[in-house]
Amino acid sequence: MVKRTGPTNYQLKELLTQLESKALQSNFWARIMNDLNKPTRQRRTVNVYKIEKFAQEGETIVVPGKVLSVGDLTKKVEVAAFTFSEEARKKIEEAKGKTLTIQELLKKNPEGKNVRILG
Repeated sequence: MVKRTGPTNYQLKELLTQLESKALQSNFWARIMNDLNKPTRQRRTVNVYKIEKFAQEGETIVVPGKVLSVGDLTKKVEVAAFTFSEEARKKIEEAKGKTLTIQELLKKNPEGKNVRILG
């Protein structure tokens, strides 16, 4: 049996250490930390069309994984994710939305209030 060593990505390790203290205070950040701690194959990927389908205008969305560019976006939403494809970032910004890293969202909204997890 192979011993699981955890994430090897340096940025992800750093993010998980930042989330550890917040996870004790908030179930929201504990869930994000749990999702990011999964292997890469099991981590969430969300296409832009899903953001269009499930997000409401002006809402903040968190994707504990990667945002991909399939589909179109017409709503102005704030999307925080671990990574974005270049096309997805462009589509979100063309729709007057905003892209954030999860670290930026952690600083902006430390309680994790009024945020929707998608994926």
